[in-house]
Amino acid sequence: MRVGIIGIQHESNTFIREPTTFADFEAARSLGGEAIRESLQDTNHEVAGFFEGLAAAGLEAVPIYFAMTLPSGAITAETAETLVQNLLDGLSEAGPLDGILAAPHGAGAAVGDDLRDFDGCWLARVRQVIGDDLPMITTIDPHANLSERMVAASDAVIAYATNPHIDQKARGLEAAELMRRTLAGEIKPVTAAAYPPVAINIERQCTSAAPCRPMYEILERMRDQPGVLSNSIVLGFPYADVEEMGSALIVVTDNDPAQAQALADEVADYLISHRQEFAGEFIDIPTAIDQAVAGEGPVCLMDMGDNVGGGSTADGTFIAHELHRRADTTAYVCIHDPESAAMARGAGVGARITLQIGGKMDDSLGTPLEAEVTVRSLHDGDFHDSEVRHGGQTVYRMGDSAIVDTDTGITICLTSLRIVPFSIKQITSCGLEPRDFQILVAKGVQAPAAAYEPVCTSLIRVNTPGPTSADMHSFDYQYRRQPLFPFEEIGN
Repeated sequence: MRVGIIGIQHESNTFIREPTTFADFEAARSLGGEAIRESLQDTNHEVAGFFEGLAAAGLEAVPIYFAMTLPSGAITAETAETLVQNLLDGLSEAGPLDGILAAPHGAGAAVGDDLRDFDGCWLARVRQVIGDDLPMITTIDPHANLSERMVAASDAVIAYATNPHIDQKARGLEAAELMRRTLAGEIKPVTAAAYPPVAINIERQCTSAAPCRPMYEILERMRDQPGVLSNSIVLGFPYADVEEMGSALIVVTDNDPAQAQALADEVADYLISHRQEFAGEFIDIPTAIDQAVAGEGPVCLMDMGDNVGGGSTADGTFIAHELHRRADTTAYVCIHDPESAAMARGAGVGARITLQIGGKMDDSLGTPLEAEVTVRSLHDGDFHDSEVRHGGQTVYRMGDSAIVDTDTGITICLTSLRIVPFSIKQITSCGLEPRDFQILVAKGVQAPAAAYEPVCTSLIRVNTPGPTSADMHSFDYQYRRQPLFPFEEIGN
């Protein structure tokens, strides 16, 4: 039997001014056929789990089309149509199929009323092509904003169960096993979802700790019930102004839609009754640095307002300004600034130059940091990390980069490409050691924790301004559902 593999993955921050174009996907991944296998089968991505699980089951994997790029602004309508057409063209050329394994992100949003739910849109178009009888099993990021179209198009929907996302490959294996059992006639998966009117704050979305952990324990116990094939929590993505923004619960059963709905509603009721625990706690920049300086280092400060994994530009300077002003500690900061990186490279190792660092791409992320620096080292910015990390990737590119030191104790990595802080090798590949700094700044919220927790004594999430601010009240939503906690109060 032949199982097609498809996916379009983009976490779309609709509050970012610059839209995402097809060139962004081409620069990252826009792949057809066997190029998908070559690119992803040796990673920790869910598509790697698709390939491995299908092979173990004796099913033929038919890679069709896969595209992804870093989180960024809303996808242009033209790009959305190009992506979907590429996928549908590949589908028409793939020959007869017995099933589909699909890997959307779940928080894709494009420009246009019908395209705000971009993942629901393209999944629905695939379903129209393949018909109602061909099974399609879908994996999503828990930062999805789940729509009814996504659920209706899929026989089963499975979200990663960890944040940081270190179980992507495992979820791909789970999807492949469900496909095997479905094609063997052992099960008939059906999916139900509940949509509690609660938006879980990004600061509260660590799945290994309260308040999330007790909710995941409910799901673990639920899986022991007869007929339950899978269940998931959708944490939601607050930086997409779409109708579906917020949380959701998913249950997949063996041909029992009533059971699936009842169990999804049960967990939704738990979330509603515990909603105050998911509202978030905010620590301002001076307080966070005070705590970091007073404790045993290194301490990781999570720059939540410049969360690269949420679409931000990686050139925020609020924390860097405060560290520079205080000049009372040692710190490492990574800032995406191609101009300053080029100037440092042109000056050469050992040179002293004055730079205007960061704060050039989004005025909500602070002003440039003017500092006289010494160029410590230069790097091509490429590194590899085989450890299981958020996002499942193993190859990283910072572009031509420079390490510079200020006279106030800050070491700054200037990159020419925007990079997610998912690997500690972002630091060590440049000849630096985390233990040499009191403070490490990571531009994220939960995702960097898998890499930084092993080398840091503590992690402090800092309430910085920006297009990924943890304070959802700072955003002007036009399309979100109402009422929605914490914006409006809801009944129990």
